[in-house]
Amino acid sequence: LFDGVYPFYPQQRKVFVFDVSTIIVIVVFLTFACSFLLIIPGIRGRARLYWTLRVLFSLTVGVVIIAVHFTGDWETGWVKANTSYKSFSSALVNADIGLHVGLAGLNITLIGNPVNQVNETINYNEHFAWSFNADYDHSYSEGLEKGLPNPILYVAEKFTTQSPCNVHRQYRISGHYASAMLWVAFCTWLISNMLFSMPVLVYGGYMLLVTGAFMIFSLLSFSTVRNSLVCPIHFGTAVLRTGYGGSFWLTLAIGLLCFVAGITVITLHYLNVDLLKTFFDLPKDKAEEYQEMTEVYINPHFVNQGL
Repeated sequence: LFDGVYPFYPQQRKVFVFDVSTIIVIVVFLTFACSFLLIIPGIRGRARLYWTLRVLFSLTVGVVIIAVHFTGDWETGWVKANTSYKSFSSALVNADIGLHVGLAGLNITLIGNPVNQVNETINYNEHFAWSFNADYDHSYSEGLEKGLPNPILYVAEKFTTQSPCNVHRQYRISGHYASAMLWVAFCTWLISNMLFSMPVLVYGGYMLLVTGAFMIFSLLSFSTVRNSLVCPIHFGTAVLRTGYGGSFWLTLAIGLLCFVAGITVITLHYLNVDLLKTFFDLPKDKAEEYQEMTEVYINPHFVNQGL
């Protein structure tokens, strides 16, 4: 101790929206995008624009499906309150308290207003995991042992297994199934890209619809936490209320975009297949090789010989 204050903060802090896993995913997909930009000058004519739109759309869908697994803003909430800072002390601090819920856990932030109060720098961001390979109660116990500020411990306690709120199991299972649905959407996204490259365009459109459907299913799975009883988080007269965050709305937007793209491909296949072939830079004779054979031609020479 140095004058009654810890000289360092023992736990490594984690950013509540972007962490190392999210950055790695974004860097990988940016590498693919940059690699494509290097070869795009070799494509001539209007096909260059079509290739750019297709590749950027596909990469955008893929990076969103993967990245939202690791983000912590599926559900967010902020409140400004005067609250006690630490146990066995009557000192009050003015701070912004934030709750950020992800698929695998939650982050609780505490930012002083101003940051420097009671001779300390109040700027905390704590992560508590509840995935199936993590122990949320153990993380909470470690926070108690380290003497985290009271507002953080108070919010974290609401999500423990022993809490009267009884929301831990609901959030944990909903996040697990939402993550599983997103991984299925990632698989169908890969299949759609393979079908577009074969090319079997109409089936690629169907797989885009399936991709969008599983993304919507993941949102419905996460939304089931709203069916549980609301557990109020009070700080004096202030109440911390949460709502759907950026990752939730981003997943919804990309899922609907997949629906629009899939329906467009299927519609063009039946109404204007030539335009669809042009957009996918597909020569007519090559496309016809993949079409289902509707007529059978018999060589009369072999018929006459009885073969």
